[in-house]
Amino acid sequence: LVARGVRRLVVAGGETSGAVVDHLGLKAFLLGPEIAAGVPVLRTAGGDPMLLALKSGNFGGRDFFLRALDLMR
Repeated sequence: LVARGVRRLVVAGGETSGAVVDHLGLKAFLLGPEIAAGVPVLRTAGGDPMLLALKSGNFGGRDFFLRALDLMR
């Protein structure tokens, strides 16, 4: 997706989130608005800017994905 130009990702699952960050070689983030308690929107620091929401299984309510996408506009 990123190779095709996608610059906003919402990733669910702690291990999956870590694998995505590792695979993309992302090293640092700037914290954005809070999607849910303890889960901010992340903006990549340096390079081609991207927005990410990395959600482990225990965070966020039923509207988490809608809220994340709304805050990442």
